[in-house]
Amino acid sequence: MEHSIHFLIITVLVVGLALAVPSEAAGKDIQRGFVAKTIEMGEKDIKYVVYVPESYDAKKPMPTIIFLNGYGECGTDGWRQCYHFGGAIMLKAADWPFLVIFPQKQYNKPSASEEPTPWVDQDEMVMAILKKSEKEYRIDKTRLYLTGLSQGGFGTWALGAKHTDLFAAIAPCCGWGSKQTAETLAKAKMPIWTFHGDADQAVNVECSKEMTTWVTDAGGECKLTIYPGVGHNSWDKAYREEKLGEWFLQHHK
Repeated sequence: MEHSIHFLIITVLVVGLALAVPSEAAGKDIQRGFVAKTIEMGEKDIKYVVYVPESYDAKKPMPTIIFLNGYGECGTDGWRQCYHFGGAIMLKAADWPFLVIFPQKQYNKPSASEEPTPWVDQDEMVMAILKKSEKEYRIDKTRLYLTGLSQGGFGTWALGAKHTDLFAAIAPCCGWGSKQTAETLAKAKMPIWTFHGDADQAVNVECSKEMTTWVTDAGGECKLTIYPGVGHNSWDKAYREEKLGEWFLQHHK
């Protein structure tokens, strides 16, 4: 019940922000806040969200984050994926001077009982949304970052390795991955900051420890933050208490 109430509150806030009065930049109205978007993929219309901060200026390239949601936020509604990271942004927007792209991981079939495919299998959708966003906003391609939690943490490791040419840094929360993925990221000298709770019952903390070891053994850079006594929800601390935004901005292609 408490989770449902919190989700309702966040939804109301997000919708309110999305309906904010547009601001003018570079001769056209650019809506600020959490903006509902749609992209056509084959015969499907895929809903997603772009967060546009008040500081956005279409005359200046803006640092951009792609956020990958976890299992609980999968679906087709187009809003649920904003719940965790979007909530952190709303609590302290000044810490997040970025455009933020929120794709939503889709189910294989309309039923929510179906297991969604991994983020790496939805890479085409993520890249299509990024390309569409590059046409609509002034994205700084040298400061593009990737983060996600749980299944999105796994996706952050995987898509970060698949697109080492795109991302300037990645930050997986309570994720996991393969030795090959870690070595690919190390070879590309990808800056990584990963987070995990040592009491996580869903994804064992050893997963992040293992990825960190594989990256560093291969000559890469990987910062690991472990939260004592914290379960699966390591993302609230990562997104609300750490200076992750500042860390991202230290890195560029």
